[in-house]
Amino acid sequence: MRIEHVSRSFGGVSAVADLTLALGRGEIMGFLGANGAGKTTTIKMIIGLVRPSSGCISVLGGDPADSAVRAKIGYMPEIAYYYPYLNARELLSFYGGLCGMDGRTVRARAGELLETVGLADAAKRPLKTYSKGMLQRAGIAQALLNDPDLLVLDEPFTGLDPLARIHFRDLMRRLREQGKTIFFSSHELGETELLCDTVAIMKGGRAVYQGPVRQLAGNGERNLERLFLDVLSKGGAA
Repeated sequence: MRIEHVSRSFGGVSAVADLTLALGRGEIMGFLGANGAGKTTTIKMIIGLVRPSSGCISVLGGDPADSAVRAKIGYMPEIAYYYPYLNARELLSFYGGLCGMDGRTVRARAGELLETVGLADAAKRPLKTYSKGMLQRAGIAQALLNDPDLLVLDEPFTGLDPLARIHFRDLMRRLREQGKTIFFSSHELGETELLCDTVAIMKGGRAVYQGPVRQLAGNGERNLERLFLDVLSKGGAA
């Protein structure tokens, strides 16, 4: 995935300004920043829901607005609204139909994914009975349903309890080992440092830092939390 000098404005207000990012296959990038920094607008451009005002975005070698490219992307929004009277299996069947997947494939994938995210025992319960964390796990299963090459997640750790977070990290690492590319925004700096290969930090619509996590000492003096506070207070440099 490549984002080159991308800007996006809404009604004359700049949401993203001259953003350049690069993410290779089989890498995980954490996308950080305070509320209003431009993270969600960037994500919407990556998945083709919003077009840049200027600049270029290449996803999996193509235009994210192309339906063939979108078919290779898995996406989970920060806040998802699901039909409350569907159960988890019905939810995945619905989204599988939207993706053009055949019923047999959807059923097989649904059973596998619900087991993976820890919802197999609750698969027949209506979603209205799910906790926030359970709905988040259902959203992760939905994002993985089409076996995407690029996984884009907006605040995936929200509502997950400590055990679910550990399982989620393990799942993301397995996907990376399979060659999947993962891009996610988060306010959870500790989780991001544990999981990511690279991080990018946004401020005022601009990337003020981008670099590999392994460069951070992780000793409490130069970990991701300290870096985040430093670049946001000083402005930083991409």
